[in-house]
Amino acid sequence: MELNFPNPSRSYDAARHCVCFWGYDNAREIAFTVNDSVLSNLSPGSGIDEPAVLAAFDQHREQILRLARGLYSGGPQNRYTIS
Repeated sequence: MELNFPNPSRSYDAARHCVCFWGYDNAREIAFTVNDSVLSNLSPGSGIDEPAVLAAFDQHREQILRLARGLYSGGPQNRYTIS
């Protein structure tokens, strides 16, 4: 089955400087993080606080999901980082 993202939830992890989001392959949950440096490259000039980083994620969500699908290998790994 293909990786999909039915849940639009995402959260900011200030300690790791990333946005966390989740995809699903059948019933299997796959965790993804995208570093805030990637988001600031996608949205130059955006702020570095939580609301600004989440807004950058939301603005570029489809592009980030394409990157996540490209990283996903379908094996036993269940955590991926877009950096």
